Amino acid sequence: MTTAIIEDLKGENNQAYGELYKAYFGMVEYFILNNNGRTDDAEDIFQDTMIVLLEKLRQDDFMLTASIKTYIMAIAKNLWFKRLRYAHRETEFTTVHDNKFYEEIELAIENEKTYVDKLQSYLHKITKHCQGLIHDMFFKEKAVEEIQKEYGYATKHNLQNQKYKCVQQIKKMKEAAEKENN
Repeated sequence: MTTAIIEDLKGENNQAYGELYKAYFGMVEYFILNNNGRTDDAEDIFQDTMIVLLEKLRQDDFMLTASIKTYIMAIAKNLWFKRLRYAHRETEFTTVHDNKFYEEIELAIENEKTYVDKLQSYLHKITKHCQGLIHDMFFKEKAVEEIQKEYGYATKHNLQNQKYKCVQQIKKMKEAAEKENN
């Protein structure tokens, strides 16, 4: 979903915004409702989040280093906290207990970036067939039927078996890397 949705957003495809709304509005709304907000506030914040996201995507040097979900939540939380500060509300946040919120968001994004970097290095060490299969399944998020046809698997079960074998290759690479670091 991520790569395709980002390209659709850059092309200002309204359907992409609808997909993001369906996928992520609920978590933004939940956060805001649990932090002295209303559904109207959540809708405003989500819309503002989409505007910020679009502005970032328009920048030539922008590179998404976290998942789209993490990025959307980080933007929405920042916008909501700014709104609360601006309104001079004193409130107890249910999900944030101190001023380390921004540090935690940055750390979460950095950890995800490190995880993705490590995963990419493991992917380069597995077979070419598995690299393509994993890339198509998890990064391009192609439909199972499409992958089955493209790779020539007779059944979905055969495809699932191959996926399992490929994931096992990645796990072995990870274990090997961890042994080297210890």
